[in-house]
Amino acid sequence: MKELIFSESLVGMLPKFISHIEIINGEIMVYVRSEHVAATMFFLKHHTLCQYRILSDLCGVDYLMRKNRFEVVYNLLSIGYNNRLRVKVSTSEFATVPSITNVYSSAAWYERETWDMFGIFFSDHPDLRRLLSDYGFRGYPLRKDFPLTGYYEIRYDDEKKRIVSEPVEIAQEFREFDFSSPWESVR
Repeated sequence: MKELIFSESLVGMLPKFISHIEIINGEIMVYVRSEHVAATMFFLKHHTLCQYRILSDLCGVDYLMRKNRFEVVYNLLSIGYNNRLRVKVSTSEFATVPSITNVYSSAAWYERETWDMFGIFFSDHPDLRRLLSDYGFRGYPLRKDFPLTGYYEIRYDDEKKRIVSEPVEIAQEFREFDFSSPWESVR
């Protein structure tokens, strides 16, 4: 009940910024358009009825079949009110999401990780570069359309006495899969 009252008051305070709100299992999820995410986060952090002072997590989610295939999910914590809030922003693979590093300094690391793994670009980020993968890495490993084997194989070559990078070559027997159950033929 208190979640419903709080969510209705949020929509009343930010009617142009919030597109809609869902309450699932007592958790409030606020959906915001990407151009309003920085202003919404500033409001949620500094307003006396919210006080979400901690950004506990920021991550990306890939929904391959959607028009806006990615969601950026911000998990906020209000210690004063002992409450959590999830803010979601939908974006396409070519659109940018404004950085919130000027509101939450901890977002710098999370946004770099999300960019490195999903390819979601955060505009006005102070240092947006690869974090978990190598500088020459091609692609974004947590996207649904990224191949499981990757594009390149990195190995140590004994003859050259150095690490070499080669395109992945898969043997033909690993390309075709038999999805039938082996137990169906035994009766």
